[in-house]
Amino acid sequence: MSFFYKAPLDIEIRLENEDTRKTVEVKSQAKGKLQAKEKYPLYEDGETVRGTVTVRAKDGRRVDHLGIKVQLLGTIEVVHQDTKSADDFLSLSQELAAPGELKHPETYSFEFKNVEKQYESYHGAQVNLRYVVRVSVHRKSASYDVLREKELWCYSYNSPPEVPASVKMDIGIEDCLHLEFEYSKSRYSLKDVIVGRIYFLLVRLKIKHMELSLIRREIVNTGSAQQPQQLHNETLVRFEIMDGAPVRGETIPIRLFLGGFDLTPTYKDVNKKFSTKTLLSLVLIDEDARRYFKQSEIVLYRE
Repeated sequence: MSFFYKAPLDIEIRLENEDTRKTVEVKSQAKGKLQAKEKYPLYEDGETVRGTVTVRAKDGRRVDHLGIKVQLLGTIEVVHQDTKSADDFLSLSQELAAPGELKHPETYSFEFKNVEKQYESYHGAQVNLRYVVRVSVHRKSASYDVLREKELWCYSYNSPPEVPASVKMDIGIEDCLHLEFEYSKSRYSLKDVIVGRIYFLLVRLKIKHMELSLIRREIVNTGSAQQPQQLHNETLVRFEIMDGAPVRGETIPIRLFLGGFDLTPTYKDVNKKFSTKTLLSLVLIDEDARRYFKQSEIVLYRE
């Protein structure tokens, strides 16, 4: 929408094949609270972004302007202590119209060829990585421009990395509890399946039940000397894998299908602004409600 309530212009941005292009449904977050889902047109790295811009004066008025410009921006927005900062890592621009007077609706075409979109789009709790088409109409007799934006979504695809041997996690309390959690690998595609087992070697605690969770950890570099990083953990899925007391030698199989969850790839130091990790967390709860847990990072990628 326009950034200004009583703007004298309507601006419409239409992307090529917008009605037939594949879309991505995304849950946005603000201060940790989920917002309504939004649909964004999907683009890939290196794909051309083209479309049209239609500008109309409201109520049949004539509007003087100092030029109309369209930009394709890649920006990282970071929220820190109720303040928001934005840094552009991509900025392309085209002039659509020279200074003049707008009397009738005008439609302009734009094209940004073979655009490198080096990062995947991301909406998180503290940081957003966005690609937007922004149209600016520079006003002649006002202190502000009339703006409109349309966001598009970018996926980055990776070839499957080398798969290491199986991974083992030990959870133990001396002379009370010892169990082994083994899963097949530490790198998974977003549609993969985590296959593993939990083996009880020693059980002298009264275990009531056991949970397995996937946790996304968002790490944002704030640039502040007092608080250089902000961490935010979000539990993506939690389910109970055991109810009742196990015995020594018991084995519990694990099969977790990742395709049904709202996962993102692992991001590592994106433009020196933020990273994300996905943690596999195993939690045991005893009859006194005490919790024993172990976490291990898994790497997620899109293929």
